[in-house]
Order: sequence, then structure tokens, then C-alpha cells
Amino acid sequence: MFCVAPAELETKMNITKGGLVLFSANSNSSCMELSKKIAERLGVEMGKVQVYQEPNRETRVQIQESVRGKDVFIIQTVSKDVNTTIMELLIMVYACKTSCAKSIIGVIPYFPYSKQCKMRKRGSIVSKLLASMMCKAGLTHLITMDLHQKEIQGFFNIPVDNLRASPFLLQYIQEEIPDYRNAVIVAKSPASAKRAQSFAERLRLGIAVIHGEAQDAESDLVDGRHSPPMVRSVAAIHPSLEIPMLIPKEKPPITVVGDVGGRIAIIVDDIIDDVDSFLAAAETLKERGAYKIFVMATHGLLSSDAPRLIEESAIDEVVVTNTIPHEIQKLQCPKIKTVDISMILSEAIRRIHNGESMSYLFRNIGLDD
Repeated sequence: MFCVAPAELETKMNITKGGLVLFSANSNSSCMELSKKIAERLGVEMGKVQVYQEPNRETRVQIQESVRGKDVFIIQTVSKDVNTTIMELLIMVYACKTSCAKSIIGVIPYFPYSKQCKMRKRGSIVSKLLASMMCKAGLTHLITMDLHQKEIQGFFNIPVDNLRASPFLLQYIQEEIPDYRNAVIVAKSPASAKRAQSFAERLRLGIAVIHGEAQDAESDLVDGRHSPPMVRSVAAIHPSLEIPMLIPKEKPPITVVGDVGGRIAIIVDDIIDDVDSFLAAAETLKERGAYKIFVMATHGLLSSDAPRLIEESAIDEVVVTNTIPHEIQKLQCPKIKTVDISMILSEAIRRIHNGESMSYLFRNIGLDD
């Protein structure tokens, strides 16, 4: 009788019982391009699954292969119908959980509702709700990119790898902007100054910050702490209690802190959705003497009339990554360029599946990046 040593048996089982399955949770075919690129880089085929909408608009997911004991990676890129996108992901995660998958890793390059990560008046922190729903559905790990606020990672009780797109955008600047040494990195508001500083220090360039009344920083929005509960009577307040009132903010006239005259201005941010603030910044930079204006952002939502407005604006080029599909917007506006980030996502998937360290993907990344 042939006997196998326990260590050898364990090694053989690890080879055979594992396995990587790659699914795309999108019912919209235009959102599957990133999934296909990742699968091609990993040298695997996309998993067999059907995701579609019933006539009554309910989402149905049918997994058509075994996922028992396997590492399942679900890639979900956000479409214009963001709520349907979320339901597709949640249903597929739960389907994999009930089919006994060993681990279920969500690959969500752009985390939806990430702008709703702070309390506003009597609203809610929707990104916290979404994180709880994903964990409850069965997600065991999350791979995402450039969260709007890094603190969103704390909303999850599972590991979160927040990858960075900045190396790809920096490479684009160095290779595609011939005279980039004559450029200055611009923050369109003080809120994005840290990101601009990170780009400037890595490219050894100067920095400029736009500040003034035309800019509505997210930090200036009123939160729920400014709306105390109603007081039934004046007598309910102690007569000797005088709480000092905070002086309201008054923004100065719009100014540019830094020299942009005769320079290339490169505006950097994490999301470009409503482009009004970018257009206003571009006009201001033109008035101050910038002769070329680029906009660099990780996530190009480009909602509504954004392509038309960009085409008619002083902006020379808008560079975004393919975390969100925007092929239609590119047809409407030739100024929009795309940087492919499938390389870093596929490497993250490979390392997690093989149990390798992820630190290689976070080289030279500081706390402020």
C-alpha cells in the first residue's frame, strides 16, 4: 500500500483544491472591457455567469460553473445605473457564498457612493451602509483604487487594499507631455492640495493652489452638528450658559497661490464628475498666463454634459484611468484620454490568490498619498 507523508499530502491538496475564478458582475457589456483585460493579463478565462434584468427590473444572477473551495474574484465596474450595479454585485457575492466558495474578493476600482462618506445635516453616511451590505453578503476581501477618503477603509470589517493610480498618471505626464519640466501642478481647491503636493514632489515641479469664492470645498459643507434638536421653550436653556457662536466663513476673491505664467498647468484630483469647478479653474489659469492646461484624475465619471463642456473649454486634455468605462464620452470629446490600470489590478489578484505580500504594490506610498 502506497502512503503519502502528511506534509506532501497537504502540498498536493493545496495544488488541487484551490483555483482562481474570475467573474464580471456587470450585465452591461460596455462595462466588461476592464474584466477582459485583467483576465488576459492573468492568462485565465472569464468565469461562466449570467447577469441580467428581469422584465420587472429585478436583477438575476446565475453562476454556471462550480466555485466550491475556490478563490472567487468578482470585478465590478460602475455603470451609469449605479444602484443596479450595486445589486448585481451583492447578489453575485451572496450566490458565491451559498455555493461554498473559499473566499470572495471584490475588485471594485471605483467605490460607489464614496463622496457620501461624511454626515451632512440630517442625511446619512451611505458609504458605511454600502460597506456593511457588502460584508453581510459575504465579501471577504476588497480591492479598490483611490478611495475618495482613505478613512472609508475603516467602514469595513474585512481587509481592504486601496491601490493607487498615481504611478500610471505620473508615467503619462513624463511620456506624453513633451515639455512637462515647464509644468506646474495645480490644486483646484485647498482640499486637493495634498494630492497636488504628492505629484509635484515626485516630478520635482512647482505647485499652485486656487483659492477663493468660486471654489466650493467639500469641507465647507454644513454637517449635522450645526443643527441641534428643537428647544421647546427658552427656559430649557440655562440662563448662565452662553455658547459662543462660530463666525461664518467668508471666502476671499479667487486667487492663485503660485506662479503659472508661461507654464503648463496640470490640475490633479481623484474624481472628475461635474466639470464646472474644473472649467472655472481652467479659465482662471488661462487668465494668469498658463498656455496649456491638463486635467488628471483617477475616476472619470464625466456625467451629464461633461464631454461637451470639456470640448468647448480652455482645457487641452483630460486624462483619466479606465476604472470606469467612458468610451461614449471619448467619442463625444477627443480631448479625453485613457490610461490603463489593469496591470496593477491583475497583479493584486495574483498576489492575493498565491498568498504573497501586497507591499510591493505600495512602494514609496506615504500616509498623505
